[in-house]
Amino acid sequence: MSPTTVKPVKVPAIVTELPALGPATTLHLPKEAEATLPNGLTVIAIRRPSVPLVEVRLRIPFGKAHPARAAMLAQTILSGTDTMTSVEIAAALQTVGGGLSAGVDPDRLLLAGNGLVSGLGRILELLGEVLTAARYPAEEVATERARLVDHIQVAQSQPQHVARTALLRRIYGRHPYANQLPEPEQVKAVRPAQLRALHSERVRPAGATLVLVGDIQPAKAIDTAEQILGGWAIGGDVPASKWELPAVPSLVPGPLMVVDRPESVQSSLRMALPAVHRTHPDHAALLLANLIFGGYFSSRWVENIREDKGYTYGPHSAIEHLVAGSSLTVAADVATEVTGPAMLETLYELGRLASLPPGAEELEQARQYALGSLRLGVATQAGLAGLAVTYAGAGLRLDHLAEHSARLAAVTMDEVAAAAATYLAPARAVTVVLGDAERIAAPLAALTPIEKAQP
Repeated sequence: MSPTTVKPVKVPAIVTELPALGPATTLHLPKEAEATLPNGLTVIAIRRPSVPLVEVRLRIPFGKAHPARAAMLAQTILSGTDTMTSVEIAAALQTVGGGLSAGVDPDRLLLAGNGLVSGLGRILELLGEVLTAARYPAEEVATERARLVDHIQVAQSQPQHVARTALLRRIYGRHPYANQLPEPEQVKAVRPAQLRALHSERVRPAGATLVLVGDIQPAKAIDTAEQILGGWAIGGDVPASKWELPAVPSLVPGPLMVVDRPESVQSSLRMALPAVHRTHPDHAALLLANLIFGGYFSSRWVENIREDKGYTYGPHSAIEHLVAGSSLTVAADVATEVTGPAMLETLYELGRLASLPPGAEELEQARQYALGSLRLGVATQAGLAGLAVTYAGAGLRLDHLAEHSARLAAVTMDEVAAAAATYLAPARAVTVVLGDAERIAAPLAALTPIEKAQP
């Protein structure tokens, strides 16, 4: 049987033009209500009837808390009360299709949960039980303490964590934000009595904000919250002003810090640049400038060092907002042998944007991405609850979202260029590179002055 010859068929390329970007639509905010209870708890209720669920977020200011004790409190606050074990709390939440979790950062303690809207009252009852009668049983504390120590030790072995820690210390110096994860030995020293004392002193309604989002009637939801949590009166006599964090220090540019990680096959590039809070007149323009630089997949920096040169997989830049200040952070992990070239391209893209205005098309793409992200971010009950509680921590409400959207839609090319020149100039950056100093110091020193440090 003779072989059959198959002739290749040439298929003509199909070129499809992308549709033009559509006009921005008006942002419609959901119905909400707000009240501050006699005990000082602010309750914000937002109606979002997409599904018969309710999202619950309780934000308690927690600035200046001892880092290890704060972390352990968040780990164990749901571990049992005077009348219920952790298993009984979880089972009770499950009867209404719900759950609760806790987390802490240098600004706040956050209790978050959700469940069937018909179970809102029960969720708040269990939340109130935890707030007023958390017991911190010794056996639970011991278990969670060991788990947290393991988590910290694993984190400290990861280059991403080491690089970020070095950058935070370079940015904030002696400010509490400089140390956002406690040392294992500090956690090992925490005892149940210390957690009970911290809870009694700091888990208080005055200054706290409860956000409820879901298929609810806002006024009725606030009434329910007042009936159940209005009696929450635990808390020390120390005025809340004692726990207010000082403003963050201004960024002080200096030599690039090389943190040695011998024989590392990768380098972690980290930068911080100045930024402004959400209500600052420059915020919208800076957000768009950052998107054009490196804030989304179609940005210049991503196109340069990922798509064109293949130096890294996921470079990214973002504005980080904390209560006491904001910064713009830049991050990329690259192979050791291209550390110098990657830094060169990073400085080039920052300098190019700080020196030359963006093109009209790339500005419009960034604008549409920003506006679309706002809408996607509040498209779900959970997203809306997260944004509302974050805004509340900054003293804002949802109406700021409409104002921010309008500012993004109106920002001009000249305003974006001015923001880039003011905030993204590479001369204003604080830079840390974690990697094999023996191999990366010389290429980096050819670009900028450096100093060496140990992690």
